[in-house]
Amino acid sequence: MQFDFTKETSKTVDEVISSLENSLKEEKFGVLWNFDLTGKLQEKGMGFNTPYRVLEVCNPVEADRVLQENKMVGYFLPCKIVVYEEEGQVKVGMPKPTTLIGLADDEKLAEIAEDVEQRLQSSIEKAI
Repeated sequence: MQFDFTKETSKTVDEVISSLENSLKEEKFGVLWNFDLTGKLQEKGMGFNTPYRVLEVCNPVEADRVLQENKMVGYFLPCKIVVYEEEGQVKVGMPKPTTLIGLADDEKLAEIAEDVEQRLQSSIEKAI
């Protein structure tokens, strides 16, 4: 089972994030946090220069559904989508919710995770 869903795009990091925010809204996901990891590492004196952003996204209805079923699933929330450059190519990816939820070994949660995963993948595809 593949852990991640990752796509490449010719857009810039900022262009992808802007498009991604819009496509996520269509699926009722909001961006809770847009974290500039590169900037934070540089602020701490590190030499990391690669554009690297972490978006924490959430659909409150889906979060409520999984937390009502199993509060430990909160360990996986909010969902993360990462946008970064690697060897001159912009990549957009996330850990697959189905893979993470699989650790909880609960069929009802697996169905919810599959739906969430499809919607997030669709959002990424539209954004790139």
